Amino acid sequence: MIEVGDLKKGMYILWNNDIYRVIDVNKHFMGRGSGLIRTKLKSVTTGYTIEQSFNSGEKVQEADLSLRKAQFLYRENNIYYFMTLDDYETHSLEEEVIGDAKWYLVENMEVDLQFYNDKLLGILLPTSVVLEVKETDPGFKGDTVSGGSKPAILETGLKINVPLFIEIGDKVKVDTRTGEYIERA
Repeated sequence: MIEVGDLKKGMYILWNNDIYRVIDVNKHFMGRGSGLIRTKLKSVTTGYTIEQSFNSGEKVQEADLSLRKAQFLYRENNIYYFMTLDDYETHSLEEEVIGDAKWYLVENMEVDLQFYNDKLLGILLPTSVVLEVKETDPGFKGDTVSGGSKPAILETGLKINVPLFIEIGDKVKVDTRTGEYIERA
């Protein structure tokens, strides 16, 4: 059991005899008394999205997921294909299920696939990935001291802010949880 105040985006819970993925969590606290946790949940079986409010202190059952190492193979239209490394079986997920993780997926990258009773639910990314800068403004001499940043577009289409000394073709390490630049790779 997990307290609803500890829910985070991407978690899976068992609620009302169904598995739900937490899409959004908002915490509202009144002046005195307990708070209200408003969640947006998506059913894994039906695909329907519901909004559910919980009182703080309530508990829900976290879905017991198993993780399997896999390699991202390729994307075709809105379908992403993965191969598990233990049995070389191919699995596919729709872009809607992948969500924002699509901005960090490059071919041959290793990820963890999340399963519940042998049903594929989603993916778990590493905390950081290395991506190549495809488009950015040139840095100007003398700008590096100011510690400023400039926008850059990475190989997956992700737009982030990078330091001024980063140029096209450089590889940068990006935090997959926040989408922020960490360092040059």
